Amino acid sequence: MSYLFVNANRSAGTINKNIYGQFSEHLGRCIYGGLYVGEDSPIPNKNGLRTDVVDALKAIRVPVLRWPGGCFADTYHWQDGIGPKEQRKTIVNTNWGGVTEDNSFGTHEFMELCGQLGCEAYFSGNVGSGTVQEFSDWVEYCNMGGVSPMADLRRKNGREQPWNVKFWGVGNEAWGCGGSMRPEYYADLCRQYATYLRTYAPDQKMVKIASGANSDDYNWTKTVMERAGGWVDAVSLHYYTLPHDDWQHKGSALDFTRAEYYTTLRKALRMDELVENHSRILRQYQGSRTVGLIVDEWGTWYDVEPGTNPGFLYQQNTMRDALVAAVSLNIFNNHCDTVCMANIAQMVNVLQAMILTEGERMVLTPTYHVFALYKDHQNARQLESYVGAALVGEGEEQVPDLHVSASQGADGAILITAANLDDAAPRTVHVVLEGAKAGAVTARVLSGAANAANDFDHPGRVAPRALAVTPTAEGFDAVLPACAVAAFRVEP
Repeated sequence: MSYLFVNANRSAGTINKNIYGQFSEHLGRCIYGGLYVGEDSPIPNKNGLRTDVVDALKAIRVPVLRWPGGCFADTYHWQDGIGPKEQRKTIVNTNWGGVTEDNSFGTHEFMELCGQLGCEAYFSGNVGSGTVQEFSDWVEYCNMGGVSPMADLRRKNGREQPWNVKFWGVGNEAWGCGGSMRPEYYADLCRQYATYLRTYAPDQKMVKIASGANSDDYNWTKTVMERAGGWVDAVSLHYYTLPHDDWQHKGSALDFTRAEYYTTLRKALRMDELVENHSRILRQYQGSRTVGLIVDEWGTWYDVEPGTNPGFLYQQNTMRDALVAAVSLNIFNNHCDTVCMANIAQMVNVLQAMILTEGERMVLTPTYHVFALYKDHQNARQLESYVGAALVGEGEEQVPDLHVSASQGADGAILITAANLDDAAPRTVHVVLEGAKAGAVTARVLSGAANAANDFDHPGRVAPRALAVTPTAEGFDAVLPACAVAAFRVEP
């Protein structure tokens, strides 16, 4: 039996709901066919947006959505995607598959998507191939409520009121596809661009987000904070989990060995180290201000499914991915004093997606179900939690068998999320609550073989189910199946 302690008397702060954010890039079938099918499609839609996909995403309470990239952002010129659709300029997506896009999904369509989801928008601006004027004009187009050239253009295109977009990324992966820049050069550009990202009303809020580091490039974060930290409100971090270090042969999403399973989890758990180290740098250089950490690209990245366009990054999604999501979200929850947003890559049909689509058909992935189990952590008070974990694994690939986080909502209910990373054996957990009384406890669990996946012929193979709990004087007991993610709700 493993002891799991939750201390309601100690907290790192509020878990920002935006930690449960999503990412939608013009990549493969994420936008076209995944989210957007057009008004004339036989697939049920509202203003061109797939009704089934939107309804599923609303159910997990998506708080914020990043767009249009990714690498695509630094080749995207926003004025190509506004106005009458038949007059919009076609473009070639040189980053992802070389496909031609007709720009029928642009700023207005994205804001319609955010409106239907009830979420905030996070725009990544073009620094790599754009200009300060272009970026500044985009902010004015979206946020200016008075009379101005860009506000008038927005009204001409059918939108009277400003959208008041709050989150603006100053470029993307400036160290790579966003311009192959040195940190010193990017930091100076960031200062310049941020200067011209203005608010247009006294009550408008703007969060300026610097393009941050790749993985453990701590020098990038240090240099950007030293030189541009006073001009931004947050710095991003990108980290992908790969079974193998060779980007040309990352490993299969479905056909993997036990050793690869544990390698993947070990690498996912490295997120804790990365968040802690980058957070220390932010604290060191932020001065009297608070500069947040935004992990706006994270998740698993495998070789594409056989027979699919290699530039579309389409991969299946298994219980292994569900566990990566679970431990990553636990880490973000427990670092809520610094992490103010995270955006899993990506929302539909790309990398570690919530949803897969094929024509009219739609599948919810195991990762989607983890977000559903965890959604009540949003805006809840994080609670200190720890578990007596043992190491499990294959050979040198060792990971803790249990991984947890906990929070308390405004209604007093406590949510405990726990993952059993052991692929072969269940774990009995004895939950001890300190500083809180346990009322009724309900639990749901997602479990299955490590490579269990939902597909279009078996859409419900991996789905949450009820989990039995036994009340005790200190809290409760439960048995976590092998390879499982569980959510316990403790009523006050």
